Formats: sequence, structure tokens, C-alpha cells
Amino acid sequence: MKDLHSFANLKYYRLSIILIILFMFSGVYVVFTRSSAISLQFYVHLILVMALAFSLWVYPRRESLMIKATITILSMIYFYALFIMYPETTSTFVLLCLSPGIAILFFDPRVFYFSLGLNVLGLSSIFCYVNFIDKGQSYSNLYNDLTGNVLNSLASQATVFLIFFIMNSRIKKMQVYYEQIQQAERLKTTGQLVAAVAHEIRNPITVVKGFLQLFNEDKAFVEKREHFRLMLDELNIAETVISDFLTIAKEKDTRDATQVINVKQSLYSVVDLIQSFALINNISIQIDIKEDSYINCSLIEFKQLMINLLKNAIEASPYGSTVSVQAKQNKLTVDISITDFGSGMTDEELKVIGTPFYSLKSKGTGLGLMICFNIIEKYNGAIRYNSEIGKGTMVTVSFPAKIEPDNG
Repeated sequence: MKDLHSFANLKYYRLSIILIILFMFSGVYVVFTRSSAISLQFYVHLILVMALAFSLWVYPRRESLMIKATITILSMIYFYALFIMYPETTSTFVLLCLSPGIAILFFDPRVFYFSLGLNVLGLSSIFCYVNFIDKGQSYSNLYNDLTGNVLNSLASQATVFLIFFIMNSRIKKMQVYYEQIQQAERLKTTGQLVAAVAHEIRNPITVVKGFLQLFNEDKAFVEKREHFRLMLDELNIAETVISDFLTIAKEKDTRDATQVINVKQSLYSVVDLIQSFALINNISIQIDIKEDSYINCSLIEFKQLMINLLKNAIEASPYGSTVSVQAKQNKLTVDISITDFGSGMTDEELKVIGTPFYSLKSKGTGLGLMICFNIIEKYNGAIRYNSEIGKGTMVTVSFPAKIEPDNG
């Protein structure tokens, strides 16, 4: 409920709380006028109203789990106290049944499930008391139709649970939708940046790179060749980043090169291509694919995706370790898993992986994985990361499976 901090919402919240507090204090006033002498019940009622009113008033300033739990518990204590102190008032039983609804206002599953469990326990205790001890002396309305009241109370708890479950599910869907909108905005911003500066940057880089290559071959600059080589390497990195930008800016729905590809053959081809990079880092690649499987995808984009993921796994792996590649076909999907035994990632890092300009590499831009995510989304695939600090990371890519092509 962070939106309470806006002026308009806080104003309406304060007005609503003032009305609720007035109603609660009016109940205290009625008890005071009807009593010939001030009793213990009056003081208990007054203290509970004051405590609940104070908690509701300060809530917007301290939206913590403790204040949410405090308001929920105080509300339940208040309703139960009214039920116990004024048995002649039948409406208090309705308040008991609906008391977990207070926790729905906080949109916190922990508080709601706690209050629901506590209320079920409280209602069970009340029915046991009415049936075995009171036997209709004070709570005749409950006792005369005990079975019906038990069923009604259970139905009310199920209804409150259903309301919260539906609301909570919708909130989660809205959060996912909001994250997708943010991702789309980031992609749009990246595309605008590409259109504005990519070609303007590439042109001067090409000119500078050409002169450096010329000077690097000139015998007069033999002593400076190492410097030229370093500058050329840095320019190559810059060109790679620009190429990544341009790849992201391409139209996602273009599928002219789509074909049914053999995953096993394509993966072996990718491993052959990247084997030299792995050997430089003293990393061995173990590939385990027992059967042929097929997906509908662009072969070039599929290899680009796998090379990027394998390159990340190799760079994340400690010197002399192993990267595992596995592929298997399920009923509807082909799952490809790449596992490294590097340092792993935290839950916070996993949440933002694949977003532009976020990378765990010192010279990374995050665009490589963003391209991977775009390719996977383009062909209705899915990607999942499982990682544990100190043990490594497994990334699993799933594509819709295709029937083996007819070669006859």
C-alpha cells in the first residue's frame, strides 16, 4: 500500500479512518450511557478502541510487517471482545467470521494466512464453549442452530479465502505485466539509441581502425605494434557492442530463414566452433545428447544463441573446470541445458539478468543475453536459470518440439 503516501490517497485514507474511529467511539459512548456504573467491560472496550485507532492512524507512516500484524491482531481481539462482553448482540458473530478480511487490505499473504488460521482456531474454541459449557445460556442464537452456524462460519472463511486468493493472483499477474511493460520500454529506448548513434559511431571507428591496421603493417612502427594491437582490440570490442545494438534493433517478427533444424547436429557444430575458445581457458566441454530432436528456428539465430550462452558459461567457469551441454526431447518441448561450475549468482542478480546494460563481466554490456532472450521469445521458447552461490549455474532453454522432417 505504498500508494498511500500520495497526497490524495492519504487524504481519503485519513477521512475513512476518522469515520471508523468515530463509529468505534460511538459504541463506547453507547455502553457508557447505558451502564449505571463504569464497569471493567467499559475500560476494556475503551482501551481496545484507542489502541486500534492509534495503529490505524500511524500505519501510513510505518508500513512494516509488524504494524500490519498488530492492526490485524488488535482488530480480531476487538471483535472477539465485543462478542464475549455483549452476548446479546448477534451482529458481533458476523464480525468474527469476517475479521480475516482486515488483512486483505494489506495485500500480504503472511498476515492474511496467519489471521485466517487464528480465526478458524478462535471460532472452533467458541463453538466448543457454546456446545459443552454455555449450552445456550448466553449464546442461545448459536446453540439453537449450532450445526448451521458452524457450516455458515466455515463457508464465510472459505469465501474470505477465495476473495484473497483471486485478488492476490490478479496482483501477481499485474506485477508480471508491469515488468513486461518495463522490459518493452527498455527495448524501445535501446532501439531509439541505436537509431540515433550506432552508424555515427561506427563510421569514425572504421576510419581509425583502418589507419591503425595500416600503421601496424608499416615497418617504421615496429616498436609500436603492441600498442596498435591493443588499440585494435579495443576497437573490435566497440564494434561488437555496436553490432549487438543493431541486432536488438532488428524487427523481431522477421522469420524468412526459419527452418526445421536438428538440435543434436547443430549443437555439435556450435561446440566445434567454440572449442578453441574453451581450450584457451583450459575448459573442457562435455556434450550429452542421446537422440535426435527437432525445432522450428533460424539456424543462424540458434547458433548465435548457443554460442552466446556457452561463451558465458566458459567465462564464468574456473580455470580447468568443465562445462556440460545436454539436450533432450519431452512431449511438447526440446530442452537444452548448459551447466557451469563457477561462482554462481544471487537471487537478486537472477531477477535482472537479460536486461540491457546489466552484466557481471567487467567489460560486459548485458546486450548479449538480451539478444538471447529476444531470440528465445521470437520462437515461443522459454529460458530458466538455476544458480547457487559457490556451486555454479544451469541455464535451460526450451523450444516447441517439431516432428522429424520427411526425407523421403
